Amino acid sequence: MIDAYEDPGTPDVRGGWRYLWWLVRCQPGRSVAGALLGSSWMVLLAATPYLMAKAIDEGLEPGDWGALAGWSFALFAVGSFNAWLSIMRHRTMTRVRMDANFRTVKVVVGQAVRLGAALSRRTGAGEVVTIGVGDVQTIAGALTVVGPGVGACVAYLTVAALLVSVSAVLAAVVLLGIPAIVVLVGPFLSRLQGTETEYRNRQGVLTARIADLAGGLRVLNGLGGKSLVADAFHRDSQRLRAQGYRVGAVTSWVQALGVGLPTLFLAVVTWLAARLAAEGDITVGELVAVYGYVAVLVGPVAFWVECGYQLSRGVVAARRVVRFLRLEPMEDRGTRDAPAEPSVLHDPESGVSLLPGRMTALASAHPADTAAVLDRLARYTPSRATWGGVPLDEIRLPQIREHILLADHEADLFAGNLRDVIAPHRGAGLCRSAAPPRGATSHDELAAALHAAVADDIAQALPNGLDSPMDAQARNLSGGQRQRIRLTRALLADPEILLAVEPTSALDAHTEALVAKRLRAAREGRTTAVTTTSPLVLDHADTVLYLVDGKLAASGTHQRLLTEEPGYRALVARDVEVAQ
Repeated sequence: MIDAYEDPGTPDVRGGWRYLWWLVRCQPGRSVAGALLGSSWMVLLAATPYLMAKAIDEGLEPGDWGALAGWSFALFAVGSFNAWLSIMRHRTMTRVRMDANFRTVKVVVGQAVRLGAALSRRTGAGEVVTIGVGDVQTIAGALTVVGPGVGACVAYLTVAALLVSVSAVLAAVVLLGIPAIVVLVGPFLSRLQGTETEYRNRQGVLTARIADLAGGLRVLNGLGGKSLVADAFHRDSQRLRAQGYRVGAVTSWVQALGVGLPTLFLAVVTWLAARLAAEGDITVGELVAVYGYVAVLVGPVAFWVECGYQLSRGVVAARRVVRFLRLEPMEDRGTRDAPAEPSVLHDPESGVSLLPGRMTALASAHPADTAAVLDRLARYTPSRATWGGVPLDEIRLPQIREHILLADHEADLFAGNLRDVIAPHRGAGLCRSAAPPRGATSHDELAAALHAAVADDIAQALPNGLDSPMDAQARNLSGGQRQRIRLTRALLADPEILLAVEPTSALDAHTEALVAKRLRAAREGRTTAVTTTSPLVLDHADTVLYLVDGKLAASGTHQRLLTEEPGYRALVARDVEVAQ
């Protein structure tokens, strides 16, 4: 199977069928072995009735006990060998499916990493979760066709050839009857694809809603909106359940026909063979052989129907994976290098300029306006922003990510121990953008970042300190603690330019004052911008930029703006009516 650190290859994203074929081509030796073992196993199943016919016609009927013993031993030997083939076939096909499973997981995770911050803008979290939870397993199951599917075709042709030597009529019935069964099941498989696609889409939407509810349940409860959202979720889940019943109805017909039609076919062929034996056209041994051949054919036909069912679901899942893999990250047409020395970041749309080596605070009555400014300055949205006079769009994106870090106060926190949540490896995956890895984080660096973010008490209060386990999104911490952990990650990355969105919004006044003081000291001499309306933070900024309707209205120190700008004074005094 694919190694955890092995390159999974470049997937074929031209369609669902092509993606499944790519998974087969990625393991040609194992796929060929599965097909050969599956074919040999099914063909030898057909050898059993042939040997039984010989034992009856050449041993039992004439009374030749030596011949009977010989054919019986051959029957035992073939059965034992076929049992071993069955074990090897199963092992090989398990490896085929697991390789497809892990390979798909790797390409999906790799695509998620490649999309980076664009992921949330390109698709919903529910879509990715649905792919990882359900579609990956479905795709792996579809590769069953590589072994039993090919073996069923070979066994079908082999049995047909054996029947020709017994009776041309029986051979014709088998050759025409089996394809007729497949044709009858075909429309149900097509319908299954349609219902399965709709079900998967609804499931993705509902999964995204579950994630949103889990993240905002406490807020909804506080606002009294929990029951309203719960009712909406109940209606959506009922619709999903109804769609699931439709998928189940089609699936039940497919599975019923896969078992019932071959059995009915077996009865027809057995009746014809019995008539031929009664009329003396075939021997008793041949009658037994015909019954065995047709009984063996029930297996291949059932495999065909099962493979059709798995392929129908697999193609639906593969199309969802392909649709995700086709998503493109933020367009990067930059060809120029980043400024060699600290330079001014400027956003013409708002008039905001961040001077190098200074701590700048952006204040507005509408937090979304200041957050949008930082998005443009970090090149997360198209803009005319410049860095050192050079348009950001013309600078290579990796270099922007290396020097400019946008620290969102709602950035994701992954499950793991606190040490790994803060510093999995320095500079890698810290916030919405980060510098490339710079090596392992020392204890002193980690302690300094925790102290600057006033988060050292969090580690001290936990039972195992930095080795204490954290839930996804650190839900076992309070909102203020999570915010300080996020700030710790940002400070540990030590970027040239740090853009922090509301880094203290969930903190109490005492902790907020400490964070503002220590943040200033920790970032001394480097460019830092924070969005806030807290006077405790604003008072520590070198420059405060006051925005009205997304445009720069005034700039200066916190004290000067308090004296000269009534709107600013009303804003930071939390007088919303005057500020508006």
